Amino acid sequence: MSATTADVYLAGTGLACALGRGLPQSLAALRQGGVPARPATVPGGFSWPVHALPPPEGDWLGQLRRTVREVVAQCGLPCDRVSPQMPLFVASSSLDVGFEEQAGCFAGDVQVFADLVAEAIGWRGPVFTVSTACTSAVNAVLAAADLIRGGAVQQALVLGIEFSNRLTLAGFGGMQLLSPDRALPFGAQRNGLVLGEAAAAMVLSNTPSRWRLAGGANVVAGDTPTGADAGAIAAVTRAALRRAGVHAEDIDLIKPQAAGSPANDAIEAMALKTLFASLPPMVALKPLIGHTLGAAGAAELVLLLACIETGAWPAADYALDPSLDVALAAQTPARLRHILFNAIGFGGGHAALVLEDCGS
Repeated sequence: MSATTADVYLAGTGLACALGRGLPQSLAALRQGGVPARPATVPGGFSWPVHALPPPEGDWLGQLRRTVREVVAQCGLPCDRVSPQMPLFVASSSLDVGFEEQAGCFAGDVQVFADLVAEAIGWRGPVFTVSTACTSAVNAVLAAADLIRGGAVQQALVLGIEFSNRLTLAGFGGMQLLSPDRALPFGAQRNGLVLGEAAAAMVLSNTPSRWRLAGGANVVAGDTPTGADAGAIAAVTRAALRRAGVHAEDIDLIKPQAAGSPANDAIEAMALKTLFASLPPMVALKPLIGHTLGAAGAAELVLLLACIETGAWPAADYALDPSLDVALAAQTPARLRHILFNAIGFGGGHAALVLEDCGS
């Protein structure tokens, strides 16, 4: 790293997910074992469980605005006083599909959703949309971090948002990717994904704080548009480690994609085992909040760091697949300095972050 390159830190976080509309509520629910997914039905009478947000009152757009304001407020960011140069990155895969369903018409191009979000918080700076399926929020973090490292800005706000809609649920159901009951990452009885809704906020800054974004990478495997690719998982992990200036043996915890897919979980486990002489402890968050797609990189990262900081821990309550030869940590690892955070998405996207705990 050159002397002119700025470090990037996580300066503030906010979360609304199926566990609760805020980190204190979410952690309290996590300690009680979580909140069961609720059935959601699409036309034709098909129904699957979804880890839905506890809904506020109002229509879809009103709910979105209130939720965005809530998670940004949790960050402690006064939007009316931030620099007009500070960028906002809005990461989502479904964007405003729920609003279009409710309104019965198309709202416009992909930037319309980000503009609605920016308007809800009175944002004065530049606004970007990042929509790369399930890697959206991780790629938004990477883009924001690049601006800070290069000295273009001192801070950036990343919002990962996946809000209610029927199209996404019907699409995943039509591809036979959904579980009829619950997500079991790396589980012996895993039988598919359970989708989730979430909004998560992260303020990135060049001002030192506990969590440093040490490095990250994105790799696209164009020949596997709907599944995990072992070579891409290995490549993106190696690139993230290299950019962070650490080695595989320095990683103390892995947050894998681990969505509960029979095939993809096995591919991911195999790929990770080729990278590590001995796999570090791993943690899976999707059984608690579902797979929140474009928001997953933000929602799971915010929740994970809160778990580490408070001692709440999402231990698995189901049997793992012995053929995968992996384990999920039953508690916060005693030694925890570097975290590898992986995400995989449709279109062949594979993204990774390495975070460093600089001390509390």
